[in-house]
Amino acid sequence: MKTIKTLCLAMMLASVNGVAQNRTEWLDPEVNQVNRMPMHTYYFAYESEELAMKGDKWLSENIMSLNGIWKFNWVKDSDMRPLDFYKTDFNDLGWGKMPVPGNWEMNGYGDPQYVNLGYPWRSQIEDCEINDLTQAWTNKYYHTPPKFPVENNHVGSYRRSFVVPANWKGKTVIAHFGAVTSNIYLYVNGKFVGYSEDSKLEAEFDLTPYVKFGKENLIAFQVFRWCDGTYLEDQDYYRLSGVSRDCYLYARNNKRIDDLRIMPDLDKTYTDATLDVSLELNGRQTVSLELFSPDGQPVETKTVSGSGHQTVSFNVKSPLKWTAETPNLYKLLAISNGEVIPVNVGFRKVELDNEKGQILVNGQPVLFKGADRHDIDPDYGYVISKERMLQDIRLMKELNINAVRTSHYPNDTYWYDLCDKYGIYVCAEANIESHGMMLFEDRSLAKNKQYAKAHLERNQRHVQRNFNNPSIIFWSLGNEAGMGPNFEACYNWIKNEDPSRACQFEPAMSQVIRDLNKGMTLEESLKKNPSVDYTDIFCPMYAGYSPCEKYLKANPKKPLIQCEYGHSMGNSMGGFEHYWNMIRKYPQFQGGFIWDFVDQGIRQYDDKGNMYYAYGGDFNPYDASDNNFCANGLVSPDRVPNPQSYEVKYFHQPIWTTQSDIKNGKVNVYNEYFFRNIDAYNMKWNLVVNGNVVEEGVISNLDVPAQSAKEYQIPFSSSEFTADDEVFLNVYYTLKKAEQLLNAGYVIAKSQIPVNTSGFVFEQLANKASGHPEILAPRIKEPDVNRVIVEGENFTIEFSKVDGFLCRYDVNGISMLEKGTSLIPNFWRAGTDNDYGARLNLKYKVWKNPVMKLKGINSRVENSMVYVDAEYQMPEVFSILKLSYVINNEGDIQVTQKLLTEKGKKVPNMFRYGMRMRMPKEMYYSHFYGRGPVENYIDRNHNSFVGIYKMTTQEQFYPYIRPQENGCKTDIRWWNQTNKGGIGLNFVASKPFSMVALNYTIESLDDGDLKDQRHSGQVEPADFIEVCIDYAQQGLGGENSWGSTCLPQYRLTYKDYEFTYQIKPLDTVY
Repeated sequence: MKTIKTLCLAMMLASVNGVAQNRTEWLDPEVNQVNRMPMHTYYFAYESEELAMKGDKWLSENIMSLNGIWKFNWVKDSDMRPLDFYKTDFNDLGWGKMPVPGNWEMNGYGDPQYVNLGYPWRSQIEDCEINDLTQAWTNKYYHTPPKFPVENNHVGSYRRSFVVPANWKGKTVIAHFGAVTSNIYLYVNGKFVGYSEDSKLEAEFDLTPYVKFGKENLIAFQVFRWCDGTYLEDQDYYRLSGVSRDCYLYARNNKRIDDLRIMPDLDKTYTDATLDVSLELNGRQTVSLELFSPDGQPVETKTVSGSGHQTVSFNVKSPLKWTAETPNLYKLLAISNGEVIPVNVGFRKVELDNEKGQILVNGQPVLFKGADRHDIDPDYGYVISKERMLQDIRLMKELNINAVRTSHYPNDTYWYDLCDKYGIYVCAEANIESHGMMLFEDRSLAKNKQYAKAHLERNQRHVQRNFNNPSIIFWSLGNEAGMGPNFEACYNWIKNEDPSRACQFEPAMSQVIRDLNKGMTLEESLKKNPSVDYTDIFCPMYAGYSPCEKYLKANPKKPLIQCEYGHSMGNSMGGFEHYWNMIRKYPQFQGGFIWDFVDQGIRQYDDKGNMYYAYGGDFNPYDASDNNFCANGLVSPDRVPNPQSYEVKYFHQPIWTTQSDIKNGKVNVYNEYFFRNIDAYNMKWNLVVNGNVVEEGVISNLDVPAQSAKEYQIPFSSSEFTADDEVFLNVYYTLKKAEQLLNAGYVIAKSQIPVNTSGFVFEQLANKASGHPEILAPRIKEPDVNRVIVEGENFTIEFSKVDGFLCRYDVNGISMLEKGTSLIPNFWRAGTDNDYGARLNLKYKVWKNPVMKLKGINSRVENSMVYVDAEYQMPEVFSILKLSYVINNEGDIQVTQKLLTEKGKKVPNMFRYGMRMRMPKEMYYSHFYGRGPVENYIDRNHNSFVGIYKMTTQEQFYPYIRPQENGCKTDIRWWNQTNKGGIGLNFVASKPFSMVALNYTIESLDDGDLKDQRHSGQVEPADFIEVCIDYAQQGLGGENSWGSTCLPQYRLTYKDYEFTYQIKPLDTVY
């Protein structure tokens, strides 16, 4: 039988000696704290109104930082930890150092570990492969909470001295530990102070009985990598340990405000407001409450006297409202006994319309254009600086993301303050995920009575701490933790405690999606699943287009807002438009949260100095890992937008322009905002004829109220183009002035509208007389045993008689083909993460290097041009491939690639249909007319406008964390690939086509049958340029990365294809 070295209460009591033997809280699911102070709303008590209005607690004399370097001891196994580390006479001379905040694994103690599904110790089961979940789940120890291993349960012990200011005597001294994973045992001056679990909420302890004022004190604490609470922290996340947020001491007056809650509300017309203030007063006192407007003007002052629970209300006429679009914040100062507490107030109202099946903010069914966000930094792990948080808010604003889900735990309080200030709707999630247990329906922790208290406490403390943030619209009970009585109790408590917000939980209705996929009606599913009563929102994860539409067509009474969708893993997010077409069509579909915002990658360097982002499995060969499943971000670990983020920005944009009478310059402008006019924007427009801007202008007097449309006249001249031209009108909406972290001139929305589409003409190849006194027809050189050699006035082209491929292309003595290579058919791409998830790399494998038996190659001169035809038998795919070449007097080549399939045969789809060639490395300049400049694919190209672009191959390569297909451009009219002097090749085709030009090969980016442990930063560039000329390439897909693929209209199915394109030498600078 497979076994695991486990830790349980009896074993622990038997195996440890010393004073610490009675400290068993870390093993008991029903004990989550000892002496921890009650949670209260987050605030800081300042000593003056001036400091309170500034809002920077570090300027106060009532705070003392514990951040910095601590003495530190780390042990690999929990039974090796020092037991008397906290004693004042303990010898710590041999200890190391650790920053606080700081994660052990980011500072040389242990390795970062990434696990998505299952607990981090799953690899410690004897004889079990480290990623074999089937074996892990069948092991009785693996899913027997609260057991976990002694081995590799690292323990960190911390010590440092501090001096409490003498003038704090007579006050209450409180220790604040912002976030500690997975628990904390705290000691001061050799005495036990308290214990806490929940690694994503602060733990506060009253140190007053333990400290010496004006003298040196010893503070020590111990942290375990795993404790019983780890069973509730099984998030899809890097598993790191230690202190992640600020730690400090602060002083409070003994008579003080212990808690302060605000409850703003609006009347039925959303005009006037009330503000209910609830106070918990420690000792009898008088509290002055002063309300200030967003511009700092006094609004009203109230006083309340007494002790214990006290309330007071304000009536505010026509206040400025808070929404993500208009984040107006008032400020309330609570002044009592020499302390001043500032609280931001946002007047807004959240309602559930159970008739229409919508959630309303200030009476409007807003759209949640959201993303899920983990707290992660490439250099510091869980330790997120204020600057990094502000950077994330700025990026969300830039990408038109107006909502965030704090997946899957409470964030630093500063994050919520930023969301309040800059306008981001928040789905605030409790720190509960028991993914490794939820598949055991009968043993799910949602049904485990031992963990009932922990479930409820984590939700209670979460709500109690963040109650005052207006940005929070939803509470979320947790993530991927099953459904059962423990969550039912959490839902009931929250709805009673805070009726002003919605409360959601994905597992409560997870069965509904499965039922809809099976053909069950929504009504039938709701009747058989009573758990649906424990969520206000239908918030599935990764519900595909079809079940979403089934739900919406049933006229549901709960809004559909996906808690996770659009899985942005690697080169992904294809088909995103289809979700947003439905969202804009069905009133009950109010958006969702993309998984996820930022790639979880740890910055590393290899022996050659190449930087790369490490993922699961990179750090050692023995820890359990789920490899690069942590790399799902819209932005990179360094917050560089990944290519798919621009498609998200486009479909999230709040202003839409469509044609009205476009030939006469009339367009409709629709304002999708719910609470603001678009008069803060300019409309910049340009008229593009055959890729060139010929006219441009600005409309600066936009006036379109929220949720309405208006027609505008664009004053372009039709004399600028003819009926044969391809013409587009591009419009861009730019900020007149800087706002909410966006600079003046920032483009918030854009549209490209066809004006005239008859400009694309493909001319069959013919000889050219221009510049020649007479046409010198190309000729076929005397018969050669190995090659068909075609010569012209200034070119030589050769075809191999062995394989039939074009293998030499010299013009004016310059080779257009890399030596030893050929122009060859190509049906393959380097697998994307979505491809691997759907096993397309195996399903389509027959097209990777299909057998191509040359049946014959023929050449002839006809009409003063050379014709070469090669035919191939492709037995594995039951097809005939014909390659036909026509060569004119200037060395231009027209290529026709014709695939003839055998009807009735079951052959897989192909990734692409086209050809590829390798050009000399000097020819790294791309100049093209098509969609750009960002890479784009047939199911992800709306953000990329048709235009003329210039780029290098290096600029077109995108370093996804794991190497894969990238760099594609679609709807190409023409493409030039040249050297710096303009010498190279021009490509055109009989219809708009796709191109990829990179200094990387498909093979160098492809992992083969199984994903390998590789990184883009470590792939060596090729010594040539690989150019792929494609009829089309399959779409990317984006519903998920573990089984689904792109929609049928974006696939290349097994059928006949014919692709004609031309290659023309270039010898002029463009």
